[in-house]
Amino acid sequence: MASDPVSEPKSLLKNPLLYSSAILVVALLGVVFVMFSRWQDRRNIEHQAAQEHAEKQHEQDRLAVEQLGGKELAILSFYASPTTIRRGESAQLCYGVANAKTVKLEPQPQPVWPSTARCVDVSPVKSMTYTLTIEDAAGKTQSQDVEVKVR
Repeated sequence: MASDPVSEPKSLLKNPLLYSSAILVVALLGVVFVMFSRWQDRRNIEHQAAQEHAEKQHEQDRLAVEQLGGKELAILSFYASPTTIRRGESAQLCYGVANAKTVKLEPQPQPVWPSTARCVDVSPVKSMTYTLTIEDAAGKTQSQDVEVKVR
């Protein structure tokens, strides 16, 4: 029998596949680290932007509530346009209220309701004083008068 060539086991350290695999793994870990850190930074920026937007919206909402009378019962506006008319013409009575449950406009046959901006037409035959009375859920009331003069 012929003698079998005995191959010497190669040293693992002389294997180029080992080195190239190690370099590839290190490069892959670097790419994964960069991608993860960018994702985390973007997430933090989006979170901060959302928080700033929420704070800004809260401030705008607070100002809007404040402009509309806050939590208190209030007549925001009540006026006639025009204040003087000729017999047979009509005028508009405009009102705005905050936190009212009921609204009464006297003397006025048309129904009225709580609103921040509403106008109703009136056609008085003589000079007339109109009274706007509002009431909240607790029973507190407020009133205001406006006069429409007829020439």
